[in-house]
Amino acid sequence: MKRIAFTLVELLIVVVILGILAAVVVPQFSDASGDAQLSSLSTNLQTIRGQIELYRLQHNSSYPTSNATLVTQLTTQTDMTGAAGTDYGPYLMSMPNNPFDNKNSVAATQDGSGGWTYIGATGVFQANDGGHDSL
Repeated sequence: MKRIAFTLVELLIVVVILGILAAVVVPQFSDASGDAQLSSLSTNLQTIRGQIELYRLQHNSSYPTSNATLVTQLTTQTDMTGAAGTDYGPYLMSMPNNPFDNKNSVAATQDGSGGWTYIGATGVFQANDGGHDSL
């Protein structure tokens, strides 16, 4: 009785082909994660910058006062002066995390410590992660 089975050479050829396919496909998936983070960062920056500009339009051309009060002024209702009130806002439900370091803190200077930076005098809002702050 003759048995039908794969030979060792045939199995080795299949394993080599699968290895080549894996070598081609795996880098594609690892790049996708970085692309998703960059896209998320870009979306967060666009949203927050838009809300800062809306705040400015509704508060006599004044930006939120400082990085220390930015989160409070964007996530609560304020009056014309930016103090607690019921006229405007909230502009954001919460400050989103920077997708590259998972921090949502807001600093006054670009020190690479993570999260975000905000300069109240100019309204400049950027990522503070040491490498993606120019978006």
